[in-house]
Amino acid sequence: MSMVAIEEGSLVSAMENRLPAREPFPPRRNSSEAGVTLIEMLVVVTIIGLIVGIVGIQVFRYLDRAKVSTARTQIKTFEDQLELYRTDVGGFPTTAQGLQALRARPEGVDQWQGPYAAHDIPLDPWGHPYGYTFPGQHCAADTNAPDTQNQTEHVCEEPDIVSFGADGQPGGDGINADIVSWK
Repeated sequence: MSMVAIEEGSLVSAMENRLPAREPFPPRRNSSEAGVTLIEMLVVVTIIGLIVGIVGIQVFRYLDRAKVSTARTQIKTFEDQLELYRTDVGGFPTTAQGLQALRARPEGVDQWQGPYAAHDIPLDPWGHPYGYTFPGQHCAADTNAPDTQNQTEHVCEEPDIVSFGADGQPGGDGINADIVSWK
């Protein structure tokens, strides 16, 4: 067995040369390099604000379209329920009885077999009640045209159901436009 004799001091110095010296803490940065500057933070906040603004506008447009679609669907559902009512009773509810006749038996209507609507009559998507008129003033596809042979005006046999849109007023454009059963 051969051993190389190494002096005690030379072994320690050889190990010190091979391993880098460790500092207890990382070096400090200059104050200009530390953290995030106010300008950088403002730029990031501005970019986030622009993205939220662009996306938000699109979301509101989709919400408006969804409300119009919901109103059309509810009106179609009312029409289907009113047909069931008419089949049982022999006619549509009067204007005074309204759509509530789909949920509760109107006074004096003995043939009522309802309720024809599973839930209470909803408000339109903007929180306004639906308008209901019978006999209607508008009929689908030329059935309200005057009778030229008898010179009399044809009476509409269908009810009118209408949502007055976001503003709750007759007429209007865009999101305020009426959504009706006869178109």
